[in-house]
Amino acid sequence: MEEIANYVPQMYATFWALIPPVVAIVLALITKEVYSSLFLGIVIGGLFWSNFRFEATVNHVFKDGIVRVLTNSYNMGILVFLVILGVMVCMMNKAGGSAAFGRWASAHIKTRIGAQLASVALGVLIFIDDYFNCLTVGTVMRPVTDKHNVTRAKLAYVIDATAAPVCIIAPISSWAAAVGSSLPAGCNIDGFTLFLRAIPFNYYALLTLVFLAFLIITNIDYSKMKQYELNAHLEEIVGDEEEVPIVGHGKVKDLILPILFLIASCIGFMLYTGGFFKGVPLAEAFANCSSARSLVLGSFLTLIFTFILYIPRKVLEFVDFCGSFAQGFKAMTSAIMILCLAWTLSGVCGAEYLNIQGFVKAAVGGSTMAIAVMPVIFFLISLGLAFATGTSWGTFGILIPISVTILSGNYMMMSVCVGAILAGAVCGDHISPISDTTILSSAGAQCKHIDHVATQMPYALTVALCASVGYILSGITGNGYIGLAGAAISLALAMVIIVITAKRGR
Repeated sequence: MEEIANYVPQMYATFWALIPPVVAIVLALITKEVYSSLFLGIVIGGLFWSNFRFEATVNHVFKDGIVRVLTNSYNMGILVFLVILGVMVCMMNKAGGSAAFGRWASAHIKTRIGAQLASVALGVLIFIDDYFNCLTVGTVMRPVTDKHNVTRAKLAYVIDATAAPVCIIAPISSWAAAVGSSLPAGCNIDGFTLFLRAIPFNYYALLTLVFLAFLIITNIDYSKMKQYELNAHLEEIVGDEEEVPIVGHGKVKDLILPILFLIASCIGFMLYTGGFFKGVPLAEAFANCSSARSLVLGSFLTLIFTFILYIPRKVLEFVDFCGSFAQGFKAMTSAIMILCLAWTLSGVCGAEYLNIQGFVKAAVGGSTMAIAVMPVIFFLISLGLAFATGTSWGTFGILIPISVTILSGNYMMMSVCVGAILAGAVCGDHISPISDTTILSSAGAQCKHIDHVATQMPYALTVALCASVGYILSGITGNGYIGLAGAAISLALAMVIIVITAKRGR
């Protein structure tokens, strides 16, 4: 047992640790088969860890990989929330609440642009947690965007672009804790203060919101998204294979009230798990909350509320209410499978096994970068690490301590570099097929996952390029605000080019 505990594979914390996720991601993009690509990446990770021994590989893949993921309390919390939300969506559809809301929205939201802007507004309002954001926005706005012929791929992009980019610049969110907890011991700056200082220098998040508004208002798309928009009738939709029949006589309130109750109860439980009712300040309570447990408790309470709302009024018969459990679970099966495989791949390559993070930390920490190139280097490394691992928070934990240690005393450049790390992590999340928020955005929009990744990637890379220009300028000038201006000008030029190209294409 001691031998196993002390076992270190030959490829531990080496370049080879990057191979499993890269293979999985490249195969997924080429073959469009997410499940098999992710599983092959996991198997390669198992082979690397076991030094190509068959028995050890099988044990590692299943015992240390899949089983470990499914016995993790945080992961199970997210899956339970996913299932309960799927059940509730099914109930609201059966009751006729979604159809009633769709009719109301059709009367009040007259245009395609209006439907997308309404989705953006809702995404910005739900800034507390990105998981909650992804699924709630999709649930509420999907019927509306469908009415106005917005493709599910476009809706998934809107959801994803208003999830992590909004949470990462919102002081009151679960993401603030990730930054604060990443600071090394003995640091001479408070984590929350550093988070606030880094917000103006998170160029990717800020530019993403501007770019999203531009795409919606101009009604311009390009690259893969344009193909999907032009061939919307060919789009493959996930979760609608069997249309849920409307058996109730629900009204708009039968959709709105459960959603509002869900938002209120989840926020309430976030405050509860963060210790707000024990005297912890509001911002700190949100930062320290257990988001997975809060979402489970909030969604379960909402399920009870929905039962009380529907059954006594006979909006839905008891047998139809209970029948929604199996149907709702089935609708979320695809998202659950992808999430479990993505988490497993991330775990197999994590700190305890192949340790991608250790390789990156050693490479960055041992380098002697000039301050002038630090912001853009941290941005690109953060982007690459988040892309390969599918996790933003893990990226924070590796790179923020390095940047803070190197730049101790230079608060401007420290804030810029932390902003660059946060920006790169969100961007890497956006272009990675194994990112949990990207997976949940696909689930919320009921869009085929690889379609969402393929259509979102050109948009994310456009903004990333403009952000890179900003980080180069901030490093050269030593001023993050000059970098922000440079990034904004770069984005403006990119938007002009897109408009000109679109007009020529017509």
